[in-house]
Formats: sequence, structure tokens, C-alpha cells
Amino acid sequence: MRAARVLVGTAGVALMGVGGYLLADVRDPIGVLVWLGGAVLLHDLVVAPAVLLAGLVLVRRRARGPVRGALLVAGALTAVALPVLLRPGRTANPSVLPLDYPRNWLIALAAVAAGTALWAAGRQVVRGRRRPDRPDRPDRSDRPGR
Repeated sequence: MRAARVLVGTAGVALMGVGGYLLADVRDPIGVLVWLGGAVLLHDLVVAPAVLLAGLVLVRRRARGPVRGALLVAGALTAVALPVLLRPGRTANPSVLPLDYPRNWLIALAAVAAGTALWAAGRQVVRGRRRPDRPDRPDRSDRPGR
């Protein structure tokens, strides 16, 4: 497990290095900083509180984790897609934004919802396969130190 964490951490640091290298070619670094700051504010002031509130109010206790995770991913996808979702109509150059971004965004959200449903169903199946406690085994929950 430790080796996997080191590997994932190393990959993250390497990707941050690539991002830093690519930032050197940006013509408008102030604009990038404003966009990044806006993304942080959008997440911290809108997305995270909305996800926590929805998970608390709308979802049963067992499903809260997967639903909150899905809502966070959906919020991040929306934050990334927001510039092309809010763009004005057709541009003079059709190759600037050639894809159907709202449709693709909805497909990505549907994939997140389907993945979450599969995850939650898998958790229920695993919970259902666990053996019920045998009556001949003493209950260990009342032991001191537990």
C-alpha cells in the first residue's frame, strides 16, 4: 500500500512539473491566475457546501459517500466545462469549438451517475454476502477497550 501511495504521489508531482512547464508558454498569466482563483472560490463557496448539504438532506446514510463523491466529480466537470457551456452562439470559425460540448458534458455526467449507481449496487451486494453473526459467538462490542 505504501508503494502505491509513493507511486501516485510521484506521478502527481511529475504532472505538476508538466503543468508548470506548460505555464511558461502562457501569454496571459494573470488571466490564468484569475481563472484558477475563480475555480477555487467556485468550489469552496458553492460546490462543496451544496454537495455536503445535498448528501445530508437528500440521501440515506449508507449511500451518502458515493453520492457525495459523484456530486463532487459532477461539480468539477461542470467547473471545467463552464467556459464552453456559457460561450456565445456559433463562432465565425467553426473549427474553434467544433464539438457539441453541452451534449458531451451531459454524457460525462450520465457516466458519473451510472458509475456511482454501479458502485453503490456493488457495495450492497458485498454487504449482502457477509455472513450474519453466528449466535454461538459472544458479542465483542461490550468488551472493555473497544
